[in-house]
Order: sequence, then structure tokens, then C-alpha cells
Amino acid sequence: MFSIRRITFFIATAICLIGASYAQERVTFRSPDKVPITADLYVSNPASAPFIILFHQAKYSRGEFGEIAPKLNGMGFNCIAVDLRSGGTVNGIRNETFNYADSLRMKTRYVDAYGDMRSAVSYVRSKYPSAKVILLGSSYSAALSLKLAGDFPKGISGVAAFSPGEYFSVYGWSRDIIKVSSTRIKCPVFITSSKTETDEWKAIYDAIPVATKTSFVPVASGKHGAKALWSNFPENTEYWKALKAFLNQFK
Repeated sequence: MFSIRRITFFIATAICLIGASYAQERVTFRSPDKVPITADLYVSNPASAPFIILFHQAKYSRGEFGEIAPKLNGMGFNCIAVDLRSGGTVNGIRNETFNYADSLRMKTRYVDAYGDMRSAVSYVRSKYPSAKVILLGSSYSAALSLKLAGDFPKGISGVAAFSPGEYFSVYGWSRDIIKVSSTRIKCPVFITSSKTETDEWKAIYDAIPVATKTSFVPVASGKHGAKALWSNFPENTEYWKALKAFLNQFK
């Protein structure tokens, strides 16, 4: 007879092994200002499979996606979870890009992460040239993902934005810069947030000129950013259902 403690140990070990099978490779590439950017590759599908670039929210790291990326792999997508320089620690994963930037005395504001995101897109496009590139952003990086898609419409196949907003006027950017950038988007867009945040992105959503845009607001209160997909939050199934419906068009 196995003890409960031994069974628990075996289950925990199995979960770790499953996670390890997806987190296949740690990679580093450079930002435009030469800061090393750390990212985790989750590649379990053919190189031509659609590729989702995962960007975390404020004070977080690539650890925001430790649970999310394997699920996306199972849906047929390859992924890369990127440490942006504006971040911190989450789920026990320290933000290495922030540490590098801080040690080099570089600025680590939201707006300073935009170059990191551009470099991530360039990295994926160079390594997986036949893959469709989809951005999944969380909070400030959701807004910057929309800007990126508007600034470089030929390079992005889709955007999933969790809790975007006009977060950047404090840094000298215009108060409606995301809305203005969004008018140039050519790809499908999915926007969601907690129930109380819809006013933060409604004007942005309305400005997106494509017919292939969609939004989702949970029945319950919901969560801010991509952590809405974490399994410990009861609303996660609603968010996953809406996200899957959006992502199916890229397969």
C-alpha cells in the first residue's frame, strides 16, 4: 500500500516532468540598446506551427506563463515567454532582463520595454520564418502589443490583449497613443480584461478597423492581465473558452 505522502510525491514529480517537457530551451537575444533579453521557448509543434509571443504584466516575469504556455502547446501553438525589462518576480521566476537592465543602469519603465518586444518579434521571425506570429500581452504589454501591431502591421498575424489601456502619458507619450496606433492594425485582435476594466480599452477597441476583432468580458469580476488564465482563479475556464475561439482561426 502506498502512503498518501508517497502518492503526493509521485504526483508532484509527474507534474514537474510534464512541465519540463514543454519548457524546452532558455534563450537570450539582444534589445536594440544591447540589453540581454531572457526568454523561455516552449516548442512542441512543427516549426511552421503558429507562434505565440507571451509578454507579462508589470512587476512580473516570464513566470506569468509557466502554466499557460504548455496549454497553448497542447492547442497546437509554439510559444516563447519573454522577460521584459519592466518587471519583477512572479511564481518564483525572477525577471532576468530587468536584472540585466538595472545592472547596466538602463531605464526600466513600461515604454522602455517596447524595444524588447520588437526584438522578440524579430527573434521569432528569424528562427521560425514560416510561422504566423501572434502576440499575447498582459496589462501594459497588452497595450504595447497593440501598438506593435499598428506600427508594424505586416509582421504580426494576430494580437490577444489582456487588460490593455492608455498607460503611458506619465512617460511623455500622448494620452491616446494606443488608440491612434490601433487605427493602423490589419490583423485579428482579441481584447479582454476584468469586468471593471472595460472602460480602459473600449475606445481602443472601437478604433481598430478590422472586422476580425472580438472582445470578452467575464460574467463574474474576472482578473487583470493574463493571470486570468491561471487555473487557481474560477473564471479561468471562461477566459480560455474565449481565447481558444479566437486562436482557432490561426491553425
